[in-house]
Amino acid sequence: MRTFKQRRLLGVILTSLVAVLFVCGIWSYEIALSNTAFLSGWLLLGLMIFLASYNVRKKLTYPPLFKSSTWMQFHIYVGSFSLLVFFFHTHWRIPTGIFESSLYLIFLGLAISGLVGLYFTRMIPSHLAGRGGEVIYERIPKFTKQLREQAEELIVKSVEFNDSTILSDYYQANLAPFMAEPRPIGMHLFVFDRVRLKYQEELRALHRYLSEEEQVVAKNLSDVLKLKDDLDFHYGNQGLLKFWLFVHIPLTYSGLLMVLVHVFLIYAFYGGFA
Repeated sequence: MRTFKQRRLLGVILTSLVAVLFVCGIWSYEIALSNTAFLSGWLLLGLMIFLASYNVRKKLTYPPLFKSSTWMQFHIYVGSFSLLVFFFHTHWRIPTGIFESSLYLIFLGLAISGLVGLYFTRMIPSHLAGRGGEVIYERIPKFTKQLREQAEELIVKSVEFNDSTILSDYYQANLAPFMAEPRPIGMHLFVFDRVRLKYQEELRALHRYLSEEEQVVAKNLSDVLKLKDDLDFHYGNQGLLKFWLFVHIPLTYSGLLMVLVHVFLIYAFYGGFA
């Protein structure tokens, strides 16, 4: 059985071979003074229908037409090849008409979002695996609430020791907003662990003013901050994967619909339906 690297190498070779054959075919048609726009256009339409079918395949469990991972590989290579066909179809020029320009931008947005999604789906799962066990995205707000309640219980306990409000004041001024809810996607992805590390360092600096019992509470509170930060990491990265799909899938179907309209207009203009 082939390894993943071997299958990927085979896929790249086959895709490159098909691309070379396509380019040679297009050049042959152009030398023969044939219109290559119809050939590349129908080929592009077929490729887009195949690419759009991947989302349908993911929702079906029957019939078992290859594994989802195999379909994903087909999707990547066919998507790469369709980008080449697209540029040949447009003759490597940006169109001037409103409809054609919109279709051009949608297809480029579809290609760019596909590349970004490929990077996300390759990198994010490995990052998540290094930050604790698997966490269901929809349950993260519930877990966040439980951690907030745990932190508040620790603060109440710290006050009960000797009526000291050092930890309580610090919590209300700094940690309460951090513990309130999952942080926004962009904030956590771009500042990484700096916010949590800053708070943990400040808690350690407070130890000189705390009793031994309060120091234990501060240490436990620091551990809760680490768990909350891990939840934020999962929430941000899983949310990014979901947000990407909300961009890529609508672009897929809107692009396919506009291509169908484009085909209708082209044939109508040339009298193909007469």
